[in-house]
Formats: sequence, structure tokens, C-alpha cells
Amino acid sequence: MKITGSNSYIKFDLETGYVMKAEGERLAGGKFVVYKNSMKSWESPHENEEINSEQILEIIEQVKKSVNENTVQIVFE
Repeated sequence: MKITGSNSYIKFDLETGYVMKAEGERLAGGKFVVYKNSMKSWESPHENEEINSEQILEIIEQVKKSVNENTVQIVFE
């Protein structure tokens, strides 16, 4: 998974052609808060495909596994 973003959003690229953009906020101290309620849809060309809660939880688990002391700490709220 590739994770990119800015001060107000983050993108989770599953490297399978599916990318999800979520709103959030970059905080001091190398943290980024992701607003889980903004994790609603895939980016183009999959924007018309539904995403379910299991897929969202899988993304969150993958992110948690990939975060370490050398990366931005991503927190889901």
C-alpha cells in the first residue's frame, strides 16, 4: 500500500487499481488524523463501486501494520 496526502487529506493506494481518498488533518508531532466517516468511496475509475465496512476495516488494519516510528503516525477517528 502506498500512502500519500497533504495537510487536509490522505490517499490510500492499494496498488490493485483501487485508491481511496479520506479527509483528515495533519497535526504537530508527525501525526495525521483520518476522519473515518470520510472513507466513503473509491477514486476514479472505480467511483461507482460501493465500498463496504469490511473493506474500510481492512484498509485501516493495513495502515496500522505499515506505520512505524519512522513514518507519519496515522490515527483514525
